[in-house]
Amino acid sequence: MSTAPRSDGEIVAGVDGCPGGWIAVVRRVDDPQSARIDAFQTFLDVLASGPFAMVTVDIPIGLPERARLGGRAADVEARKVLGARQSSVFSVPSRAAVVETDYRSACEIALATSDPPRKISKQAFNLFPKIREVDALMTPELQRRVREVHPEVAFSALNGWKPLGLPKKVKSRPFEPGLEMRRELLAEAGYSAQILNADVRPVGAGPDDLLDAAANSWTAVRLALGAARCFPVEPEIDARGLKCEIWG
Repeated sequence: MSTAPRSDGEIVAGVDGCPGGWIAVVRRVDDPQSARIDAFQTFLDVLASGPFAMVTVDIPIGLPERARLGGRAADVEARKVLGARQSSVFSVPSRAAVVETDYRSACEIALATSDPPRKISKQAFNLFPKIREVDALMTPELQRRVREVHPEVAFSALNGWKPLGLPKKVKSRPFEPGLEMRRELLAEAGYSAQILNADVRPVGAGPDDLLDAAANSWTAVRLALGAARCFPVEPEIDARGLKCEIWG
């Protein structure tokens, strides 16, 4: 369930996609006060800015050939610790659907490569460019230090494995009570108010994107120290040899 421990002085990055590219919270394993905010145009730029002991990203790694109801086992298992927040984990479609750049074509391919047959939402389709970007770079070797995570799983873990009662957004707009709940959890984990309330963010990144990147960096520390939890315990392996797993 955990990775091999690493030394405290190493650097990790928690990454989240945003309209302007990628936002990352980078920190030392042993010091949450060392956290800083970085912005990148591409995921390759993120990796090139290292070296990192661990990079965690809220993007599916490991894509199925045929999509099942509820998505991968990783998606199904991660939802179990999220309560009312479980809808934040979307069902990952087939790789063949993800490579399509036209929405109608992607729906047709999704219908043909899912059981039971189903199309994809426009919201899921809008994530495809980021998924393709990460998938194009991933190899089993790289996956040793680049892992899929989910910020709501991290927040649940920060909250003693109890799901949070408030969302980060309501009707696609930031919901301050939910954001503040997450800031408090990260502050208890040692992150500075200066980072958690920063107004300087990449173009297009919202306050929720920043908090998600910070939560992902917290999971990166847990991975680096061998303390993280894997969903599922025994991950599936996709056609390219990538593990389908979500860490928290």
